[in-house]
Amino acid sequence: MGFFSKLFGGKSKGANSEVEALVQKTLEGIIEKAQFDLSFKIRTEKEDDGTAVLAVELSGADEEILKDKKGQLLDAFQLFLKRAIQHNFPEDKTNVTVDCGGYRDESENALIERAENLKAICIEQGKSVYYRALPPKDRKVVHQFLAKDPRVKSRSLGDGLYKKIKIYPAKGQGQNQSSDEAGSAND
Repeated sequence: MGFFSKLFGGKSKGANSEVEALVQKTLEGIIEKAQFDLSFKIRTEKEDDGTAVLAVELSGADEEILKDKKGQLLDAFQLFLKRAIQHNFPEDKTNVTVDCGGYRDESENALIERAENLKAICIEQGKSVYYRALPPKDRKVVHQFLAKDPRVKSRSLGDGLYKKIKIYPAKGQGQNQSSDEAGSAND
């Protein structure tokens, strides 16, 4: 079993369970050391491209600590787990998502709502508007949402990790105010 499963890829089921066991052990250690009053559930899901995703849902009395400061502690848990997987299983492509009480969905919906408002202003006025500086994962959500509407385009502006998003009319949109667009593009 061992030699042939390694040779012919039969270990993928075992690898996923090993990765899941590592995530479970790591989470138990973090929660114990930090003395959090939390429990967790791990689900295995598949993305469209076939990549495995371990979805970790945290719950308990300390949920609010995880959601505080725009979910930075949730992001830290997620990054730590990803690094632990990469260190122990360098060939494994499993992704990890960490959530608590639907925080990720709430956050994403708030980003989309703000993007919708800015898109409406852009279309109505026919000129560029700017979304505040965002981290990469939030910018991705906004860009994917805006890409669904052919009337607008978006791009990230700035240096470093946090960048602003410029939302502007697509070519052929807002032709009567093209001079305004040219003026604000230089801002």
